[in-house]
Amino acid sequence: MTRTLTLERIDAHRHQLSATVSCGGYRFATSWWYDDVDLDALRGALGEEAFEGLVFHIALFEVNKVASLRPERLELGPYARFHTARLEALWREVFTRVWAQWRYRHDLPHYTGPAFASTPQPERAPLVRPRPIGEVKALAFCGGGKDSLVVMRLLEEAEVAHAALGYAHSVYGAAAPQHALIDGLLDVGPARRRHRLSIYDDFSDAPLLALAPELGVKELLAAETPASMFAALPILLTHGYRDMVLGHEQSANVGNLRWAATGEDVNHQWGKSGEAEGLLDAYLREVMLPDARWYSVLQPAHDVLIFQLLADDDRGVERTHSCNVDKPWCERCPKCAYVWLGYQAHLDAAKVTPLFRTHLFDTPELQLPFRQMLGLEAHTPFECIGQIDEVRLAFELCRRRGLRGAAMDVYEAEVRPLETAPILDRTLRVYGESLRAPPEVAGPVLARMRRVATKARAELGARLAG
Repeated sequence: MTRTLTLERIDAHRHQLSATVSCGGYRFATSWWYDDVDLDALRGALGEEAFEGLVFHIALFEVNKVASLRPERLELGPYARFHTARLEALWREVFTRVWAQWRYRHDLPHYTGPAFASTPQPERAPLVRPRPIGEVKALAFCGGGKDSLVVMRLLEEAEVAHAALGYAHSVYGAAAPQHALIDGLLDVGPARRRHRLSIYDDFSDAPLLALAPELGVKELLAAETPASMFAALPILLTHGYRDMVLGHEQSANVGNLRWAATGEDVNHQWGKSGEAEGLLDAYLREVMLPDARWYSVLQPAHDVLIFQLLADDDRGVERTHSCNVDKPWCERCPKCAYVWLGYQAHLDAAKVTPLFRTHLFDTPELQLPFRQMLGLEAHTPFECIGQIDEVRLAFELCRRRGLRGAAMDVYEAEVRPLETAPILDRTLRVYGESLRAPPEVAGPVLARMRRVATKARAELGARLAG
């Protein structure tokens, strides 16, 4: 019997958008809540067809997570009229690349997602006509981590007036504590306005893996970054923003392993990569909103430079949080381990020590993740973290500061000696050609990155000498 993923219905009322899908006999619901968007008013402003096309895109790229159940067909129901070859190509690319990790773990090298049951319709003119852009043009996404803080500081120095979007998802727990943590970080930033988007999803929370073994699924996955672009569009349209500004770094462009079965780069962070950014930005401007932009101001920088940008202006670092398990820090997951390591290597110890309860080099649950990060296992952790040589450099910087522990013993025994000069040359380079921001943003951002990179070469070089 063919397993079909069906988009059953989409509803919008006032501040809530909701979508229902079914797959393999199970039904799931997702809802988006917008604090200061009236979807009924937006429907009136855009017209029925444009509004339906907008919410269809939001639903389709959020509910693609249900394709983790390995359906053979994708049925769009009454929304099939929005199915174009361009849309299908983007959806397929997102699924194939984001779900490379999922395919690797399920040993499905040739599965590229369900076949669309509908026939592509002729390409349309952009969904929404050019609209008035407000005085504040930029909407900066804020998840509450170090990258969000560095983005805020770069925009502040560039004198770019911007608003902030705080994003909470039920997969990370209750929305109110997530927004409270984000607000704590935004309190030390210059955002002119704040917006909130809260997503509630019963698919990721469902006990599927335990109660539905017949589905043959080991893990579930979602394409949060591509989905978030579409989900933010009602805010962009309601409040007159042009730019959606992200904090996705150069380090996200390299994957976790090369899969011998396909020859592809399996990259947990592909949705944050420069390649994904280019595809999404082009689709946004050519199909959705011709006067909108989607870009990351951190794309020119590796994590080493981002940590150094943070060290150069560490106001608010004590309010950052990055854990996806138990916010602000569970201190047991690879993400906590990586950020702790980077903070210890690059920041003032007086700022870092109060953030964490334990010394993570000795945490038993983190010994395997540290080995993976150091490149001593089959692949690096499937998390949003830096590359192997960045981790090794951080270990060496921590060693020079006298930090000890079980993970440091492994580094000394199995990695050292480390040739640091080539790592510094690569990770402190500013890849200016990768920045898609308008000139008034790109110029000041790149200038600051280059100043800090020059300073960091001297300071880190001195620490590593001898």
